[in-house]
Amino acid sequence: MIVDTHAHLDFPEFDRDRDDVVKRAKQKGVEYIITIGAGRGFEGNISALEIAERYDNIFCTVGIHPHDASWIKSGDFNKLRELIRGEKVVAIGETGLDFYRMNSPQEVQIESFRRHIRLAMETGLPLVLHIRDAYRKAFEILKEEGYVGKKGVIHCFSGSLQDARDAIDLGLLVSFSGSLTFENAKRLRHVASNIPVERVMLETDSPFLSPEPVRGRRNEPSFVVHVAKVLAEVTSLSYEDIERITSLNVKKIFGFVPFDETPKIAYKIRDSLYLNITNRCTLSCTFCAKFKSFEVKGHNLRLKREPTVDEILSAIGDPLGYKEIVFCGFGEPLLRLDVVKAVGRILKEKGARIRIDTDGLANLVHGRNVVPELKGIVDCISVSINAPDPKTYAIICPSHYGERAFFAVKEFILEARKHIGEVIATCVDLPGLDVEACRRVVEEELGVRFRLRKYNEVG
Repeated sequence: MIVDTHAHLDFPEFDRDRDDVVKRAKQKGVEYIITIGAGRGFEGNISALEIAERYDNIFCTVGIHPHDASWIKSGDFNKLRELIRGEKVVAIGETGLDFYRMNSPQEVQIESFRRHIRLAMETGLPLVLHIRDAYRKAFEILKEEGYVGKKGVIHCFSGSLQDARDAIDLGLLVSFSGSLTFENAKRLRHVASNIPVERVMLETDSPFLSPEPVRGRRNEPSFVVHVAKVLAEVTSLSYEDIERITSLNVKKIFGFVPFDETPKIAYKIRDSLYLNITNRCTLSCTFCAKFKSFEVKGHNLRLKREPTVDEILSAIGDPLGYKEIVFCGFGEPLLRLDVVKAVGRILKEKGARIRIDTDGLANLVHGRNVVPELKGIVDCISVSINAPDPKTYAIICPSHYGERAFFAVKEFILEARKHIGEVIATCVDLPGLDVEACRRVVEEELGVRFRLRKYNEVG
């Protein structure tokens, strides 16, 4: 399921075939569309709401575009309040600042923007933002108005990587349109590949910005699949992953998308199947995503209880349908060592490739060298070292073991070299961390492959 979160279906370009446009979108897996009220003065809101009420799978926003800020009449915002009462209205906007085209004076745009922000806070609806050549000023106004940590999305994002990160820090999402697919959009694709996909939406902004390979034609919601394909490429995820993750993002912001939030024991990302067998951890890592959410790439990993061996095997199904089976989840799998061994043996008998992602503290936890017990079961083991020295490790990954945990991780890696075919040591690129020092410890001292993981990204 894909959602086109920004289209202008009320525009005259769709008057001759609107029904067919909606039908084609459905056929391409675009289950829902948000049509934007702002764009043709106040009257566009009425036509957008009429369209949303005509189709079960279309919702709408109401607002006044920054281009049209000079046209705002007294009473327009009261009229918007009346429209918001409709069940199909899911957001305020598009509103914001456009200092590129300047169809309305800056001071007029700013006043309109502030009024839209206040309306969103008054109604509890999210904001759909239009920002062009005005990111600094827009963020400044959002902060001044207290719109921090609230729901909103910057549509048709065109800013820098820093702009995207600043938006995410404010609690906003960013939405990519057909421009992401353009040949000359390398900078924008760099942005998309360096922010969490959990903070991304998809859109067409139709009838504008037709994506490759349909540039030159009128854009329409069915073409959002081309944007999804490029986003999958630049994030090294599957199309299925992008469908799932962005649909959940829409649910979080706009609320209308049905989504299966059943806790997952086995969950697919790319072409690997991950096993979530415990939420318990030995460490309390400062960067752990669990402090914010138990969702990983669109999967809910908050277990109600720890699954049995039979339940895990049932959740896996045919293990040969995946590149590898990974004991990972949202907890330390080797806390359940016996379960890992029991499941692992059965999977190996069926010909599966098995990897374990671990904190490397199993020997310390279990009071013995457990690595030989994994020989013949595990093909690859990935160990989080996360620091170049014991003092830094104890700060980043605190536990009741203190600094000796770091030495235990190193010893675990050295033991793994003796018994496991492939050993990888990883660290997260935390701000201020000496990554090169970590690399030297891993490659020169421990003699295994080093992998750097992105900060604030899991899965």
